[in-house]
Amino acid sequence: MTTVEILYRYASPPTESVAAALGTTKDVYGIRRLRFNLADRTLCVEYDATRLNAATITQLVRQAGLDIQEELPLVLPAPPPEPVAAA
Repeated sequence: MTTVEILYRYASPPTESVAAALGTTKDVYGIRRLRFNLADRTLCVEYDATRLNAATITQLVRQAGLDIQEELPLVLPAPPPEPVAAA
């Protein structure tokens, strides 16, 4: 098993029906956990990458009715190196 996480930013808070639909996605073999961060308006989905892929997860979340704005990177890119002053 290869556990992977994918992070989405959504536009509006999930309604009760959307939350219930997302709850049923946990019945999909390979989805391990869903975590909402209401302050940041993000949803993190932990899944088994040997069973599912990111496109399938995105499709399941959209079918549940969550308005996904974007997929966010879990690791921030490294800052550019500082320029070296010529001596």
